[in-house]
Amino acid sequence: MNTIIFRTVAPYLTALMVVFSVFILLRGHNDPGGGFIGGLIAASAFAIYGIANGVAPVRRALYFHPITLAGFGLFLAACAGLPSILAGVPFLTGLWVFPTVFGVELALSTPLFFDIGVYFVVVGSITAIALGLEDRMEN
Repeated sequence: MNTIIFRTVAPYLTALMVVFSVFILLRGHNDPGGGFIGGLIAASAFAIYGIANGVAPVRRALYFHPITLAGFGLFLAACAGLPSILAGVPFLTGLWVFPTVFGVELALSTPLFFDIGVYFVVVGSITAIALGLEDRMEN
């Protein structure tokens, strides 16, 4: 399965899949998608890259250990509920603010930060599992 064509195409496919996963993440709270599906797409991209080139290049490309990414995501998802407590509403109630930056009105929300946290949890945990399995297959 590890052909020259697959090894050549894998980096481009991985980059395309990661960009698409971020698109799915950011589109998620109003339409289908979100942090979970985007995270699965990104983790699949890293798994494809690992199958083509081995585990070591994927670990170098990620920069952080996958479990660290999952821990950061869990922390971010939990912190997304803090503004609702400060506002006096139940934990993880969605809150929105609309700041104007350079004349453009942005819509920032706590569900966005929760989705980003879920994205990192899924990317980190699924990538850690995939890399562990691939590492075991190499040895």
